[in-house]
Amino acid sequence: MLPELPPLPALTRAEGELVDRYLEVLDLLGRINPAHTHDTYRALRAAQTLAVAAAGLRDALTVMHERGEREMYPGTLARALRVLDGERRAGRVMLPPSRPGA
Repeated sequence: MLPELPPLPALTRAEGELVDRYLEVLDLLGRINPAHTHDTYRALRAAQTLAVAAAGLRDALTVMHERGEREMYPGTLARALRVLDGERRAGRVMLPPSRPGA
């Protein structure tokens, strides 16, 4: 039986969209990361999609700003990212640890 995940913190619709678009960009960057991928076609497709995903991220931030949401709440947004597996997903963007002699 899988452990129950903590509930998502309360987010505005725009904050939820921001989190979703940010994770989408992270996933795409992870697919492009040459330290993790072996398939140029898959990386190419992810890179092509990245422009659209980045525009979605920009649009989510624009909506927040236009609605008067001038502040971001990093603690709340970080909790939402953790619940949605953001740490693992962000790890794909990082370089893997170096091996001795490599």
